Amino acid sequence: MFNIDSQRSHRIAITGGTGFVGRHVAERLGDERTTVISRRTGVSVDDLDVLAAAMGGCGVVVHCAGINREIGDQTFDRVHVRGTAAVVEAARRAGVRKIVMLSFLRARPSCGSAYHESKWEAEQIIRSSGLDYTILKAGMIYGRGDHMIDHLSRLARTIPFAATVGMREREISPVPIAEMVDVIIAATNGRLSRETVAVTGGETLLLSDAVRRVADVVGRPMLVFPAPLAFHRVFAQVCEWTMKVPLVAKAQMRMLAEGVTTATGPAGELPADLRPRAPFDAPGIRAALPDAGRFGCADLRHPRFRIQATRRDAAARGDASVRVA
Repeated sequence: MFNIDSQRSHRIAITGGTGFVGRHVAERLGDERTTVISRRTGVSVDDLDVLAAAMGGCGVVVHCAGINREIGDQTFDRVHVRGTAAVVEAARRAGVRKIVMLSFLRARPSCGSAYHESKWEAEQIIRSSGLDYTILKAGMIYGRGDHMIDHLSRLARTIPFAATVGMREREISPVPIAEMVDVIIAATNGRLSRETVAVTGGETLLLSDAVRRVADVVGRPMLVFPAPLAFHRVFAQVCEWTMKVPLVAKAQMRMLAEGVTTATGPAGELPADLRPRAPFDAPGIRAALPDAGRFGCADLRHPRFRIQATRRDAAARGDASVRVA
C-alpha cells in the first residue's frame, strides 16, 4: 500500500464519503485529513453553497458520490451530472486544486443506459473544468461492505442456484478495495495528473466462476446456469421495485451483459506500480464477507413485509415490548 504524503497539510474532501469506496478511502486517510461529504452528513451533492463551505481548507476532492438506480429525486441526472457540476463549482470557490473522480469502466455516451451516459457526462464536466483532475474508470470493486460479495454470499445462503446474465457469458475483472484505494491515494498525492485511466483487477474470469468461488467460501455450492437477457431485464426491474438494496439493478444487469474488463472512451493504462494484482481468491473473498445472513422479508421495500419481518425477529428474541404501528 502507498504511504500518504505526510508533508501535505491540506485536507481531502470525499463526496459519497459514507458509501462503499468513499468510506474505505476515509478510513485509510484518517479523520484528521478528511472531510466526509454525503447525504448522511447533511450535505446534498448538488447543494452548491453547502458543498463549497464543506470543502473549505481542502486541497483535493475525491468524488465518489454515485448511485446505481434511481429512487425519487435521486436520479442519475441529479446525482451524476448536476451533482458533478456542483462539485466542480464548489471546488473552484473553495480553492481546491484537484478532483479525483471515481467513474465506471464502461461509461460512454449514446448507449441507451442512463447510468453509463450520466457517468460519461460527469467525466466530461471534470475534464473541461480547468482544474487538475484524475478520472478513474473502475470495473467491479469488491471488499467489506460492497454489493458484490455481500449479495453473492447471501444469495448462496438463501438458494442453491444462480443465473448468469445472457446466454453468452461475459468476463469480469474484479478490483479489491484495498488496491482501488491505493490508486485513489496516489492520485491525491499528485500522480496521474490530467489523466483518465482504466482500473481493472489482477484476474479476469467468468461471472459464473466468481459466483462459484464465493459459494465455495461460504460452504454453499451453487448450480450456475445462463438465462436470457429478457429474463434479467424483468428480474432487475422487479428487484428495484421490491428490494431496499436490489439483488441486481438494471444498470448492473447492463454491466454484466456486456462484460466488465475493458474501458470505453479515452482511458489510458495505470503505471505498472499502481496496477491491481490480487487474484479473486478465497482469502480476498473471505476478507470481504459480511456477517452471515440470508435474503428475507427485511430486505423488501413493501411496508407490510417489513412489519412482518420485524415482528418475527422480535418474537424470536422473546421481546414482547416491540410494537409496530
